[in-house]
Amino acid sequence: MADPQETPTDQLGCPAASADSLLPAELRSWMRMLAATAAVEQRLRSVVKETLDVSHDEFLILCLLAEQPREGLRMSRIAELLGRPKTRLTYQIACLQHAGLVTRQSVCGDKRGIEVGLTAKARELLTQASGTLAGTVTEALGEIFGPAEREAMCGLVPGLDEETSGSGR
Repeated sequence: MADPQETPTDQLGCPAASADSLLPAELRSWMRMLAATAAVEQRLRSVVKETLDVSHDEFLILCLLAEQPREGLRMSRIAELLGRPKTRLTYQIACLQHAGLVTRQSVCGDKRGIEVGLTAKARELLTQASGTLAGTVTEALGEIFGPAEREAMCGLVPGLDEETSGSGR
């Protein structure tokens, strides 16, 4: 059997789908990707708690806000993007605000709208922890991402095999 280190992953072809599979390729691919994602999240949970002292769900909120303009996002948009009920989000935002990591303010002209933004403290914590967190994700994916997961990616993103094999990456 060939050593997987000898051939870069981006040069491998997509494995052929099994003709006797009960599930359609898209669903089978999606389920494999969910399993890989869950395994990475499980590994990340402890590192997030250790480095940032927040829950994984609170970490997702911080990451979402870190990719936004300095003014932040409406709570309703955060709930939509994360697929979370607004009541649960309200509790998580309150915890983050208590920790000094986010601010909440009313949206000008909309008395019901609340906008959430990162504090300087949160930005500093994310900057300090980003290398450790990124390393955790990379390491976990390296252990988890095999031929079945590659097949899943190719099944969900048509043309991925052609793009990666011809890109010179």
